[in-house]
Amino acid sequence: MTTGKNKKNKYGLKELEKEFGSLTFGRLLESHRLAEEISQTEMANKLKMSRQKLNDFEHGRRFPSLGAAAEMAETLGEHAATWVSVVIEEMLRADNLDYKVTLAG
Repeated sequence: MTTGKNKKNKYGLKELEKEFGSLTFGRLLESHRLAEEISQTEMANKLKMSRQKLNDFEHGRRFPSLGAAAEMAETLGEHAATWVSVVIEEMLRADNLDYKVTLAG
């Protein structure tokens, strides 16, 4: 997005969270799947899990271990630290702890 003066507006994770709420692992996983234009079955096969487990992740009924989140990110060609930090933040929110996590990696 640009303004009339060729000045770029920054629109990153903070801006997305302001507009749409906290990023969850399920939203992250589903948005990746939808961007790839593949079904839950295809995504589940790619991640070597059942379609139901993927569905549970996407709908926030469960979240993966940190190691599993990193492995999924790597399988999908994504930055593992980002996916792991999203899972950690979701675990913290589940305990009513509103912290942001930044991982180096």
